[in-house]
Amino acid sequence: MAVNVQAQQKTYCNPINIDYGYCPIPNFVTQGKHRATADPVITFFKGEYYLFSTNQWGYWHSKDMLDWKFIPRKFLRPEHKVYDELCAPSLSFVNDTLIVVGSTHGKEFPIWMSTNPSTDDWKELVHKSQAGAWDPQIFWDKEKDELWEYYGSSNAYPLHVVKLNRKTFQPEGEVYGILELNDHEHGWERFGENNDNTFLQPFTEGAFMTKYQNKYYLQYGAPGTEFSGYADGVYVGSTPTGPFEYQLHNPFSYKPGGFARGAGHGATYQDANDAYWHTSTIGVCVKNNFERRIGIWPAGFDKDGVMYSNTAYGDYPTFLPSQQKDHGAASFAGWMLLNYNKPVQVSSTLGGFQPNYAVNEDIKTYWSAKTGNKGEYLVSDLGEKSTIHAIQINYADQDAEFMGKPDRTPGHQYILYISNDGKNWKQLVDRSKSTKDVPHEYIELSNPASARYVKLENIGMPTGKFAVSGFRIFGKANGDKPAAVKNFVPLRTDKKKEGERRNVWLKWQQEPSADGYVIYFGKSPDKLYGSIMVYGKTEYYFNGLDRSDTYYFQIEAFNASGIGPKSDVKKCE
Repeated sequence: MAVNVQAQQKTYCNPINIDYGYCPIPNFVTQGKHRATADPVITFFKGEYYLFSTNQWGYWHSKDMLDWKFIPRKFLRPEHKVYDELCAPSLSFVNDTLIVVGSTHGKEFPIWMSTNPSTDDWKELVHKSQAGAWDPQIFWDKEKDELWEYYGSSNAYPLHVVKLNRKTFQPEGEVYGILELNDHEHGWERFGENNDNTFLQPFTEGAFMTKYQNKYYLQYGAPGTEFSGYADGVYVGSTPTGPFEYQLHNPFSYKPGGFARGAGHGATYQDANDAYWHTSTIGVCVKNNFERRIGIWPAGFDKDGVMYSNTAYGDYPTFLPSQQKDHGAASFAGWMLLNYNKPVQVSSTLGGFQPNYAVNEDIKTYWSAKTGNKGEYLVSDLGEKSTIHAIQINYADQDAEFMGKPDRTPGHQYILYISNDGKNWKQLVDRSKSTKDVPHEYIELSNPASARYVKLENIGMPTGKFAVSGFRIFGKANGDKPAAVKNFVPLRTDKKKEGERRNVWLKWQQEPSADGYVIYFGKSPDKLYGSIMVYGKTEYYFNGLDRSDTYYFQIEAFNASGIGPKSDVKKCE
């Protein structure tokens, strides 16, 4: 059925390609039915990865973190008449048993257990959990054989933790308030798309605990899932209840730029090789603020115990755990985006859903054909003959008809062609008879292709019009990499003067051959773990600083041929 597709792929690409369900809540789809999930948690259990997320009426499992198989199941009893069937779920294991519970404001939801979750084989561990809470996480402290439940989602109340009885899994003892946002000090915790809106207090949510070298890393999301700056921070303590100290290098999971934006409310887990990863929420937030997807980022702890995740080029092809790469720059495959803002030809256009929206690196905009019929097409001109290693097709929801998880969803059916002149076409990939639902299809080629034009021809859609938010071609162009960026300057209010020190204005001289830039930041010149991807600009207003601390910044330019050298590190007191 497919030609030139890697039998054993080495890479994946965010947003991850799973058959996301459609939003099941009627008043959330008044601006159009759409796929939606968020608040992911992954764990590696008995040789497989298990993925749960909000309101999917089931869950996924995978042996390689690439090919995810969905198992349909509703984790509620018939008397529960709610749409939030398994919202922001907790997923953990105790010895040989996987444990799942969803969010609730009451004390009536069950905790579920399974020793064989690769099939729909579950039973109640607890009939009615008296620790009912929103955004729960049941944490098993293996060394001490203790259970704790962390929870909370509010812009008024802190995150909490309570101990669970080891035998009954019911709460016992004191409830501790353990974390509140401090947006007066931490700029990245402020509400708003650019951390600059003060009309509403920011939200903290998504508590998650990771134990590393006898330290407890309490992770939390802020300031709101609607925003590109949605991020995860971490506090560190010596006991499960704290006291917890704000990690100097925060947020540790952050991705405000690029195609897939947002890296908040997630979970940290280890792969088959014991390397760490962080999964989190990516925002679309067009038809509804809660229209979202899932990303997975390399993560870890450095020699000083600092928790980090690597989101630089985090929506470009990234090596899978099977490749056993370290989580620095080596996790990125090095294949560049070949068609950013390049010319596009299409079969038809529906209203204002313009063709260039398919190649502008903005997941919030999309091109739509007038129909979902066979023969609608999109042609991307790379500008020159280039080497193609991988292709990502990000479908958008235009006039979708589904809500919830359809029992049977027809697959995305398409054919990819390549050409050097735009007239004579060679078939590259044939998925014309596919039955798979692949809203963020990612194809790694077994043999790199050489072409100037790539054509995506629609054969059939699961629902709605043929619409694409990102037709992304990865590989290497034949030109030169950009040179080093010149005149990179961070501008910030002096600490001795009055002014807004949570903000910095970053400016630099245009590098003529650049498509975009990646800015690295941190509080130590050797720990620039934060990153921001910027396309087509020579300035960036970053409002995510901690007021009192000194920062360091560095920048590099990139284009379709590769990444240029990093600039000197700039200190910003």
